[in-house]
Amino acid sequence: MLLGVKTKNLKVNYDERGFFSELLRVDWGDFFEENIAQVNLSFSYPNIIRAWHRHSKGQLDCLAILRGAIKVCTYDEDSYELDELILTSSNPQVVKIPGIYWHGFKVIGNEPAWLLYFMNKLYDYEKPDEERRPWNDLTIIPKSINGKTDDPRIGKPWDWNYPPHR
Repeated sequence: MLLGVKTKNLKVNYDERGFFSELLRVDWGDFFEENIAQVNLSFSYPNIIRAWHRHSKGQLDCLAILRGAIKVCTYDEDSYELDELILTSSNPQVVKIPGIYWHGFKVIGNEPAWLLYFMNKLYDYEKPDEERRPWNDLTIIPKSINGKTDDPRIGKPWDWNYPPHR
């Protein structure tokens, strides 16, 4: 994983009423040391790609999928390393992404995705801490994916729509 990108499996407590899970706690210092400044909810239809963007002024994003499934990617343009994670509502996790990395996601599966994300900085409408690239940017060419160099997608522009299990 890229330095600072972390995942945390969430404990889900089930009973006859449903379930309860903690998404983020201040005493998870090994995972999230910063204060939360803003929480957002995103709804995206199947096959929608929301990429690429980054935050150069220190913003961190923590993502938790509430419903559906997404493929989350982070990319370091200095090392050409790409991390690819699958988040699903059936396996609750939180992913922390340092804003210095280009990142985004694609909704996978047949249902819309409900994504909750926490940030350590408020969104500044006048001077947003956000740089953008198109989702199909041809300059994002990984040299490794999840630390592996034998993936057939290496050395080619990143394709969010590459069929799985090739």
